Amino acid sequence: MAADTPTRLRFAVLGAGAIGTWIGAALAESGADVTLVARGAHLDALVRDGARLVSADGERTVPVRAVQDTGQVGPVDVVILAVKVHDVVAAGPALQGLLGPDTTVVAAQNGVPYWQFHGRADDGASTRLESIDPGGAVSALLPPERILGCVVYLGASILAPGVVATRPEAGLILGEPDGTSSPRLEQVARALEHAGFPVRRTADIRAEIWTKLMGNASINLVSVLTRAGLGTMVNDAGTGPIVATLMREVVEIAGAAGARPQISVDERLRITARLGDHKSSTLQDLEAGKRLELDALGAAVIEVADAVGVAAPMLRAVYALADLQARTLGLR
Repeated sequence: MAADTPTRLRFAVLGAGAIGTWIGAALAESGADVTLVARGAHLDALVRDGARLVSADGERTVPVRAVQDTGQVGPVDVVILAVKVHDVVAAGPALQGLLGPDTTVVAAQNGVPYWQFHGRADDGASTRLESIDPGGAVSALLPPERILGCVVYLGASILAPGVVATRPEAGLILGEPDGTSSPRLEQVARALEHAGFPVRRTADIRAEIWTKLMGNASINLVSVLTRAGLGTMVNDAGTGPIVATLMREVVEIAGAAGARPQISVDERLRITARLGDHKSSTLQDLEAGKRLELDALGAAVIEVADAVGVAAPMLRAVYALADLQARTLGLR
């Protein structure tokens, strides 16, 4: 096999929204065997017209295979799981149709992973996070051994059914939860690189997840209350210190849970300050009337804080306010 030719894997993208459609279309364009699982008008457009990807460099249309019923696909080698954490249980029947004995599931999701404490020898190792694994339903459906961790730094939004605006950022970070360098990690990473995505392998995927949570568990929650852009919140004399305090609390929780974020709070604030009116994904969901990701971005972070003995008073207060706002709007 040539060094730059990835092993051919059968992929399915479950939850082909903006990010999932982009990843699936790029894999298809690179010659991978991939099926997008979608529904509604978006599915109809993908079947009829293909995936239309719009970027600063122009636009292109990629023919894709898209279905709603995973029974038409059967077991695959790799599932890109792009549904939100709170939708995993509802997606269970569709997911089961894609799983064979050795299927790898790439969890391309925001927030604390349900497998945060799985296989860890440190304090809280047996803790199940009720907010994101209610009654153990997720871990029963998806044993953590199947998981390949993934942190997504890509910007995408659906402009119309079948049409996705893409904004390349840092790319994708992949890692085994146990920190090993496995054949499946390398095979998936090479396939995604072949599809045009920057991919970084890591031996500490939890650290990378908590690095992203520094923003998600602070800026995203505050955006529910302020409806302001990222840079606006950080630069504001009133909300800027609140965001900074939230980030410091997240770093403290992460450290107590055995994960060390890969960036300082000051640097994370400087990066965010340059983003102006760019809206958090949670604010975009709020404006679209979609259920908010407060379980994975807030409640689960607080559960981890409880498990490792961190007070996190600002996080608890801001989460309570954001949660009430979401429930008042019917978005919980």
